[in-house]
Amino acid sequence: MSLVKRAATLTSRVSHARAQALSRGCVSGRRLHDTSRKGDSPTRREKHGMAAGQQSWSTLVGAKLEKIKADEPALPSFATCNPDMLSPQKPGKVKNIVAGKWVEGTGGAISEVLDPLTGQVFIECAEVLEEGLDPYVASLQSCPKYGLHNPFLNVKRYLDYGQISAKAAQMMADPAVEHFFARLIQRVSPKSYAQAKGEVVVTRKFLENFSGDQVRFLVKSFGVPGDHAGQMSNGYRWPYGGGAIVTPFNFPLEIPVLQLMGALYMGNRPVLKVDHKVAIVMEQYMRMMHACGMPIEDVDMINCEGAVMHQLLLRSRPRTTLFTGSSRVANLLAVDLQGKVKLEGAGYDWKVLGPDVPTDQQAIDYVAHVCDQDAYACSGQKCSAQSMLLMHKNWHQTDLLASMTKLAQQRTLKDLTVGPILSVTTEQVLDHVEALLKVPGAKLLFGGKELNGGEHTIPACFGAVEPTAVFVPIAEIIRSPKVFALVTTEIFGPFQIVTEFGDEELPLVLEGLERLEEHLTAAIVSNDPRFQQTLLAHSVNGTTYCGLRARTTGAPQNHWFGPAGDPRAAGIGTKEAIQLTWSCHREIIHDVGPVPAEWKTPPPS
Repeated sequence: MSLVKRAATLTSRVSHARAQALSRGCVSGRRLHDTSRKGDSPTRREKHGMAAGQQSWSTLVGAKLEKIKADEPALPSFATCNPDMLSPQKPGKVKNIVAGKWVEGTGGAISEVLDPLTGQVFIECAEVLEEGLDPYVASLQSCPKYGLHNPFLNVKRYLDYGQISAKAAQMMADPAVEHFFARLIQRVSPKSYAQAKGEVVVTRKFLENFSGDQVRFLVKSFGVPGDHAGQMSNGYRWPYGGGAIVTPFNFPLEIPVLQLMGALYMGNRPVLKVDHKVAIVMEQYMRMMHACGMPIEDVDMINCEGAVMHQLLLRSRPRTTLFTGSSRVANLLAVDLQGKVKLEGAGYDWKVLGPDVPTDQQAIDYVAHVCDQDAYACSGQKCSAQSMLLMHKNWHQTDLLASMTKLAQQRTLKDLTVGPILSVTTEQVLDHVEALLKVPGAKLLFGGKELNGGEHTIPACFGAVEPTAVFVPIAEIIRSPKVFALVTTEIFGPFQIVTEFGDEELPLVLEGLERLEEHLTAAIVSNDPRFQQTLLAHSVNGTTYCGLRARTTGAPQNHWFGPAGDPRAAGIGTKEAIQLTWSCHREIIHDVGPVPAEWKTPPPS
């Protein structure tokens, strides 16, 4: 039985239709097995796309990057795995946390995680099945609505989390810890070392930002004088209590950490579910946080199918759920949880190159570089990745497209500047390219082929495609709703649409932007104030970069990152994001008197 069929058999036990929808797309690289089975026979390896005797992960990505050197930093004291040694012989072990205890899976159930580069089993997750949810339901429901702390309760915990964050930031500044997390990220969500390390650095800086008194400053209140002596209205930021966090695979550390810590700072007690393919990263982070003083009782962590998590949410009814990932799943959760959600769904992100083309080659080269990074860094697996590039025709005077082609062709599997696509198969991407090329005037700019001509060991349940760009005329995109739907289908991989427009076609560009459903990031590459004004005035993307150096990707710790145009939108990274996502407003009106001496009971009104 194939991997997908095995997983489908497991999920078929869940009858709820919405739960089944939640689990779609989550079976790649996952398999439950009986823990009594020992070893890994050649037959089992071959089923996962890795024949006996094929190269190991270390060999695949190059000796320079992967060789374990004697002078490399030692493993951190909290670590229970070595990223460079994860293999079928020494798989990483991922456990769950519930009610303050590390626990195994239901009845010893294990979910095997496949190495995205070889198809070999290299991680074993303790798997919670639907029949094992009771402890997690009880734990989530144990938190009162007023949270573990609030402005009137257990206020010392604000100071405690400032100190915990400071310790964690200091620990992550240790080169050994930084390297440990960067390598672990590379193993489960293959990306270049620079991209993986960047994720660790942003996470550390976030923790630095909320060290010391900064946690209690998050809940700073305000007061307004009342109508008479002794009356004062005060506004407070209040926690929700029990909450849930569901995060995807593409940023195994940054997204879950920033959302988890924001939830904790505000006084909530969350249950955390990270995509099983990358859950080992957050499991190790939790161990680090416990070493830094975070109470183990403050967070539950669960490894389970999407359908099982859906059942946990339906049964426990958390006061709020933060979901980052598929817009389809986000909309299902919004309905099933009666709107008690905060969402950062998928993004079909656009970049517009304005009419004011730079005259110096360095600036043009810079724009080409940023276009390449936005579309293809992390193999295009960013919710902020450049999905569509709209160029003013004046850019024809430059070598922009030629430079983009050259940069894309420099990306290799060896250094992981391009790698496995974890949510879309090769066949799906190439079928999409083929469909686009049937649109009148469409043409392939570069890519459109399987990575390395198919000479790789990335298993078939994942994708392996060259960085790809397809040109589609703007008039065709706007003319046909069918073509518009096809062009704006998000491919979560190294793929983008390119189109062009003249001054007379700018209204078509604005119409297209208005018709998009998702509004996460955007870039307006222009220093022309009037062009900037037009684009900014007629768009809504929550994180919009504007100017010659504008980009679509980048979620640093120093500015808001999140969608706009949706009352359910979540933010990440800043004080305002934490307040919006993880707290609500509570007004308390103090009215202590005294009652005026001349007061008498008035007639009824």
